[in-house]
Amino acid sequence: MEEAKDPRNGGDPSPTQVSKKPRISGYITEQEIHEEFSHHNPNVARINNGSFGSCPGSVLAAQKNWQLQFLQQPDDFYFNTLRKGILHSRTVIKNLINADDVDEISLVDNATTAAAIVLQQIGRAFAEGKFAKNDTVLMLHCAYEAVKKSIQAYVTRAGGSVIEVQLPFPVNSNEEIIAEFKRGLGKGKANGKKIRLAIIDHITALPCVVVPVKELVKICREEGVEQVFVDAAHAIGSVDINVKEIGADFYVSNLHKWFFCPPSVAFLYCKKASSELDVHHLVVSHEYGNGLPIESAWVGTRDYSSQLVVPAALEFVNRFEDGIQGIMKRNHEEVVKMGRMLAESWRTNLGSPPEMCAGMIMVGLPSRLRVSSEDDALRLRSHLRECHGVEVPIHFQGLRDGEEGVKDKDGVITAYARISHQIYNKFEDYCRFRDAVNHLAESRQICRTIYPV
Repeated sequence: MEEAKDPRNGGDPSPTQVSKKPRISGYITEQEIHEEFSHHNPNVARINNGSFGSCPGSVLAAQKNWQLQFLQQPDDFYFNTLRKGILHSRTVIKNLINADDVDEISLVDNATTAAAIVLQQIGRAFAEGKFAKNDTVLMLHCAYEAVKKSIQAYVTRAGGSVIEVQLPFPVNSNEEIIAEFKRGLGKGKANGKKIRLAIIDHITALPCVVVPVKELVKICREEGVEQVFVDAAHAIGSVDINVKEIGADFYVSNLHKWFFCPPSVAFLYCKKASSELDVHHLVVSHEYGNGLPIESAWVGTRDYSSQLVVPAALEFVNRFEDGIQGIMKRNHEEVVKMGRMLAESWRTNLGSPPEMCAGMIMVGLPSRLRVSSEDDALRLRSHLRECHGVEVPIHFQGLRDGEEGVKDKDGVITAYARISHQIYNKFEDYCRFRDAVNHLAESRQICRTIYPV
């Protein structure tokens, strides 16, 4: 841990350990949960935690304290407080994800930033001729759009090619995903090409499904894929993470989605062997060349408070019975229950089995809503927000050639809602959504109201 002892990296992290075990007594009450999230708009059924997350009042108070410390005496904060605080946060994360070394953990703004960091070094290798033209980056077709744009910006313009693995949806088993992934690997290696990087989502965003990431990484190793990057934007706080068992070179997860930090902060894990690659923060400051953790800890004057409150978020989590494990179990069970309630009311389907879900689940919408494009899905989402006080993402599921699709009594289901469950959600939130959809499905004016020509 030589880098951790570097004063630019905060010094020795050992005095600042925070237990990840929940306290035994005095668990948080439902009333206290309500008070922690009382800043939420009470007139909105907020069943979309997956997009922007949620931050409790006690963590916001801790953030304000960090901000005031900086404003009161910026020089002292910079020289004597900031790096120690960031190292403390990195140490908490290192323990949560079972990394070997705190020097494998960097804090960045979000998963989009981390993806650009990883793809920048891949693009540089293409540009410098270290990789052959048309060598490949492989990703899932439902990868986050910003990741696709980073591939376009850094890889394809430098001569690399891209293979998209078409995942099935609705999906019924891990085996379906594994089979499609193997087919994609075969395409990527055709004609002697090498797959320089595989990007694998741990939990896909839209449509959402928990991917068998450990198995896919293992397949990549067997097939000679050079580097593996796991985009796990939704993972920490939703599923167990053991980066040593997963075995990827790079792993990123947002702490502001499901781990109660304020926006925006994410950790980027770089396996020790991978840290020797030419990986740098996108913002070049005077710490350039001192290793990604140190580079990321100072990218110029800015608000670092979201990176500093990770221990406060862990303290909040530990107020719950069984800590983050208890929260994850509660969210999974409740979102499955609410998904089944909605599907039963609408006489539709779930997009995947419950075991392939975490704190989010896809629920088919009635075919009578007549969603026929991504624009229609966005219009429906806006209508639900503006006219019914429901915030929920809508996914358009078009049919590929030869597909029959899933049908309800009126036709093919072409749209799915991604519902989330977080500790602040109430049964009434999902009832409001259920009733709004039932009302729209029964309305004869739906096309004229929501999808004007």
